[in-house]
Amino acid sequence: MQHTTLFYILITIIIISFIIDKVLDTLNSKHFDDEIPYDLKDVYDEDSYKKSQAYKKTNAKFSILTSTFSILLTLIFFFVNGFKVVDIFARNFSDNSILIALIFFGIILFGSDILTTPFSYYKTFVIEEKFGFNKSTKKTFWLDKLKGWFMGILLGGGILSLIMMFYQFTGKNFWIYAWILIAAFSLFMNLFYAKLIVPLFNKQTPLEEGKLKSAIENYAKNVGFKLDNIFVIDGSKRSTKANAYFSGFGSQKRITLFDTLINDLETDEIVAVLAHEVGHYKRKHIIFNLVTSTLIAGFTLYILSLFINSPVLSKALSVSTPSFHIGLVAFGILYSPISEITGLFMNYVSRKFEYQADDFAKETFAGNPLITSLKKLSRNSLSNLTPHPAYVFMHYSHPTLLKRINNLEN
Repeated sequence: MQHTTLFYILITIIIISFIIDKVLDTLNSKHFDDEIPYDLKDVYDEDSYKKSQAYKKTNAKFSILTSTFSILLTLIFFFVNGFKVVDIFARNFSDNSILIALIFFGIILFGSDILTTPFSYYKTFVIEEKFGFNKSTKKTFWLDKLKGWFMGILLGGGILSLIMMFYQFTGKNFWIYAWILIAAFSLFMNLFYAKLIVPLFNKQTPLEEGKLKSAIENYAKNVGFKLDNIFVIDGSKRSTKANAYFSGFGSQKRITLFDTLINDLETDEIVAVLAHEVGHYKRKHIIFNLVTSTLIAGFTLYILSLFINSPVLSKALSVSTPSFHIGLVAFGILYSPISEITGLFMNYVSRKFEYQADDFAKETFAGNPLITSLKKLSRNSLSNLTPHPAYVFMHYSHPTLLKRINNLEN
């Protein structure tokens, strides 16, 4: 294959992906003014529903702006040989291929983040502020940005360096060692993310003694779920939106509640939400997701190993000197359609798992508190109650609120 042909294949993939996303967004936006389904009539009153519609439309318009800016920036970068320019610049600092790659990706990712920061700033301090969600300060926003850069350099740079070392020492078999590294890292993060990463951004405190903790411990005891770690996270320092999540397994498993969740829901509703999370653990969903994502990573790395040596990948991006980092960029775009397919599969499985976790909560605790909690959480986050089915199929990892309620009531 000629490198010019490959160049236009890459451009075509980028443009088609953009068009598909915009078609889905358009289909979804046409449902913003739909009548609320009968079973969800009590989620919004008239004023709240108008606010929800305004929020959806505002975000839709903003999404068009940001995605259009992003694709134009990307296409311009391609056509002015941006990768070649950055590669030459990086090579001025070192002859070491790993250091060159780190400088190369550092410049591109840092530059991209700088250019898109005004959009995230506007999203936080204008849109989210307007609709009453934002609680973040400018200091928190910029500290989060700096911490994110630090974590990206430390973790992303470290993993990339190790993978390139494997490539230098083992050649085409590097993917096996890279796969082991990714698997070990995924397991480590699953076990210790809440202990090591979350504290960098949020304060976590053990749930205090009282009615809620007693209710949670009683439920856990009834279903044979050993739970020693229940934490409250200060989610309210950034947003009024509520959440809860389960992390780790074995002795490291813990449940984390946002303080906004505790403020928004009644005790039985919170226990129902936790019963849902326990359902994921009991039904082995966490193990399945970890194993499946590891297998997909292995498959991706193996395919990468077949193409990374091809000079045509680098030449397609106008870089005359073949290199791992340039090949990685080209491969990432070429592989994106396959990545989209695996993403659809994982979303499909995730939606099935949500039904199973809901069923577990209903069977081991109660269905009605879970229904009322889901409605409250949807109302408080101004959720879209009438998304287009195609948009749900492509993007939703959870079933729609209506389908979850129908499932619980049946």
